Amino acid sequence: MGCDSQQTDTQVDVIISGCGPVGALTGNLLGLMGVRTLLLERDVAPHGEPRAFSCDDEGLRIYQSTGLLDLLQSDMRESRFAEYVGGTGKRFAEIHTGETDFGFGHTPLWFFHQPLLEGALRDGLNRFEHVELRKGVSVEAVVQDSDGVTVRYHDSFTGEQRSIRAKYLLACDGARSTVRKALGIPMSGRAYGEPWLAVSGTVVEGEVPEICRFVCDPKRPAFVATGAVNQIRWEFMMMPGETREHLEKSETISELIAPYVDPKRVRIERASVYTFHCLNAARWRHGNVFLLGDAAHTMPPFMGQGLVSGMRDASNLAWKLKRVLHGQSSASLLDTYEQERRPHVEAVQKLCVRVGHLFLARNPLVASARDALLRTLQRIPRVRKFIEGFEFKEAPAHASGYYFGDKGEYFIQPRVKLPSGEEVLLDDTLGNEFTVLCRGNAPSAELEAARELAESLGGRMMTFHPPAEAVDDASEDAPAVVDVTGKLADWFSKHAADVVVLRPDRFVYGAVRSRRLPELREALGV
Repeated sequence: MGCDSQQTDTQVDVIISGCGPVGALTGNLLGLMGVRTLLLERDVAPHGEPRAFSCDDEGLRIYQSTGLLDLLQSDMRESRFAEYVGGTGKRFAEIHTGETDFGFGHTPLWFFHQPLLEGALRDGLNRFEHVELRKGVSVEAVVQDSDGVTVRYHDSFTGEQRSIRAKYLLACDGARSTVRKALGIPMSGRAYGEPWLAVSGTVVEGEVPEICRFVCDPKRPAFVATGAVNQIRWEFMMMPGETREHLEKSETISELIAPYVDPKRVRIERASVYTFHCLNAARWRHGNVFLLGDAAHTMPPFMGQGLVSGMRDASNLAWKLKRVLHGQSSASLLDTYEQERRPHVEAVQKLCVRVGHLFLARNPLVASARDALLRTLQRIPRVRKFIEGFEFKEAPAHASGYYFGDKGEYFIQPRVKLPSGEEVLLDDTLGNEFTVLCRGNAPSAELEAARELAESLGGRMMTFHPPAEAVDDASEDAPAVVDVTGKLADWFSKHAADVVVLRPDRFVYGAVRSRRLPELREALGV
């Protein structure tokens, strides 16, 4: 048919606009949860440029929940050390990321190659018959009513216009989101005036340098890190009087990267000037349409939290959509998406701005004073631990939302032993539903109440046991694990809890003494 023709497709549960890392991740999460999902992507192939670059421990844990972590991690590189140096090249601060353990099962700094990551996430969608990716299509209009959303899009292969209807639409289509603009949702915040040159290249011969360095030189602030698959990423601030055309010239790039690696050994894949923004959409929900990732918020680059923030959005929203679609929760649950995520995003944005202001001082006297002060402060053991241990990173917690108690806390993920003797990370035993976790030696009445609560939630009960206690009678409905590190027992003791209810995104819904279990159940509405 010609370009003026229009067809209407059958209905799905969720439409995702955009199949970059956040959209593809969301599609995999919904696929695992049995949600009929259609992804609409303008580009035919995964993005060929290595834009996003880093991932933290929370991001790896979210990838773990998709069942794709081993595949994705095989193309990643762990960075175990990062340093901050001044104009003289002398180090004034360092972060020992390889020794940092926030308790979530992974170390907090990993680098990846975006084309490989996107390709693997898109391939992961093929696991699900109820998930479809349509490439080469562009969203043109969004119309919604109380029952759902109709999306009109253009198919570049056939020239046709098509319409498809779903209960919900998720905008994962980036900072220039077509969906957000179609809904008239403004972004507010600020753009920072110092453009940066981003350079990505692959070392094609010889040894690849191991480096993760923030160059806090007032003459040319920069960042350089060794990434996955022999990649190196550089970021150089554009200085007064320079132009985009000058910085993007191959001669200029060679001169800038020469202090780190011989330019003749590097194949440059991307070199472009950009200005970073710190923006938030006025609202992240408009009826049955939700904004995720850069469509909802953009992040300064200084903490590597841009993509990870979008991943947190996906992890938070996917299970809520599933429960509402499957009749397990009321639609009001979806109101907690922005309620929980926006304050955390804004806190991370502020932290990124503060880190940028601290380490990118342009005044030489201010920079010299900063270097001397930080070296002096790190003689204090607690301050040194705060910096080296990356403790200034914003903790994954929600001040309010779908919780029983004051706030939502991200649960720990220690290693546990299965009855077979195999040791795994805790999440590998949990599935994608609610989990009711309690001690294996709890009174039988408490265990039975926990089991009934888990069944009413459509989830599972799990018990944990001390290392000295044999576990050989676990069932599929109520698996048992051995707390080989003792961290589960410590967490329960610290929080004075007998029973813990974990949400599918691994946040603690509630942790209570057994006598309060009826109260917790009432709050859950089951």
